[in-house]
Amino acid sequence: MDHGIPLWAGSLVQALTRRLSSGERVLLAIDGGSASGKTTLAASLHAHFPDSRVFHMDDFFLRPEQRSEARYLEPGGNVDRERFLNEVLLPASRGEAVTFRRFDCKTFSLEPAVSVKYRPLTIVEGAYSLHPALRGYYGLRVFLKIAPDLQRKRIEERNTPAQQSMFFERWIPLEQRYFEHCSPEGCCDLVLEVET
Repeated sequence: MDHGIPLWAGSLVQALTRRLSSGERVLLAIDGGSASGKTTLAASLHAHFPDSRVFHMDDFFLRPEQRSEARYLEPGGNVDRERFLNEVLLPASRGEAVTFRRFDCKTFSLEPAVSVKYRPLTIVEGAYSLHPALRGYYGLRVFLKIAPDLQRKRIEERNTPAQQSMFFERWIPLEQRYFEHCSPEGCCDLVLEVET
C-alpha cells in the first residue's frame, strides 16, 4: 500500500476510509507489544490521511513523584493515564483542539504545553492506550500482534545492549502483565498480525 502502510494493515485503511468518507469523526487507538510497529503504522496512516493528528502514549510516562511500587503493581500503571485522559482523550472525544504536555525522558519533567487543532481523524498509538479506563472513548480499536521471535529480533536490531535489557527485563514484563489482566486485544475491532 502507499505511504508505507503494510499490506497486513489494509483492513484498517479500508475501515478508516469508509468511516471518514461518511463524515464520521474517528478516534483510533493502536495498542500492542513493544516493537510491533505501532508508531510506524501511526505515521503511515497520518501520511495516508493528512487530515489527521497523532498522539503517543510514550509522551505520558509517569512523572518522578508518581513512580511508586504500588503504582507499578497496577496492571498498566506505568503510564500517566489520568493526565492522558484529561489532556488528550476527553477533548478529542468532543471534537476539540488538544492542549497537552509531553514528558521529557531526559529531564524527567513535562515540556511546555502544545496545542493541536481538531482533525476528523485522531490516532493514538502506544501500549496502554486501551487500558480499561481509556478504551471506551475510542470509536475504533486496533491491536497489533507480534510473534516473540520477531519482537526480539526487532528490539535487538534497534537498541544497544543496555536498552535491550530494559525491554526484556522491565518493559515487556510490564506489558505482558497489562495484556493478561486488562485484555486490550479482546476489546478491539481489528487484531492485526504483524509480519516481517
